[in-house]
Amino acid sequence: MTTQLSGQLALVTGAGRGIGRACAEGLAAAGARVVAVARSESDLAALAAHESGRIEAWPADVTDDGLWARIEALPDLSILVNNAGGNRPQAFVDVDPESLDFVLDLNVRAAFRVAQAAVRSMLASGTRGNIVHMSSQMGHVGSPKRTVYCMTKHAIEGLTKAMAVELAANGIRVNSVAPTFVETPLTKPMLDDPEFREFVFGMIPLGRLASIDDVVAAVMYLVSADAGMVTGHSLKIDGGWTAQ
Repeated sequence: MTTQLSGQLALVTGAGRGIGRACAEGLAAAGARVVAVARSESDLAALAAHESGRIEAWPADVTDDGLWARIEALPDLSILVNNAGGNRPQAFVDVDPESLDFVLDLNVRAAFRVAQAAVRSMLASGTRGNIVHMSSQMGHVGSPKRTVYCMTKHAIEGLTKAMAVELAANGIRVNSVAPTFVETPLTKPMLDDPEFREFVFGMIPLGRLASIDDVVAAVMYLVSADAGMVTGHSLKIDGGWTAQ
């Protein structure tokens, strides 16, 4: 078992399932102590039983200011994987105010406040930290029925760059990971639509979806010493979608 992150404290949001869960497990396997945040207590209970014994479960909603205060109070936080997010695909003219507010609040406002709390923790303890925002290829391009999602992920890419520039003097690196479609509980219903699945595969030159392991590998690289000169970067795991 690798111990490259031994002694570090990491926080992962949206850790109950899919990419977030795999990131939490990968960080723990690499030696980090991990605080895993998700709304589902049952998902977190299974994660807390990870063989490493280094995962602490925090049942919480990332839009809750009580969570932000709790993150800010963490001692020696050195890694944040800002993963929680969501989508409600709709045609632009059909986007309703409630869906607009939901996606903006979760993908932008909550992501900002979680990152802000994490940085305050890092600054208080003098930690040379790492922040990885979970973005998307949709933070670099546009796509039908995803105007709100694209808008929020473009915002995350801008946040990544601005944070990287401002926090470099404090030794805090900030990057994003921008995957193409990955089959997770969130995306499976979309990908079950044959027409949509054909569209997705037609846009990926490598001809396959990204795997959760592909995304976790990118996160693990960015928080490692191997990426010591990488900040303000968006690491696209998109099989060539955005190269076209």
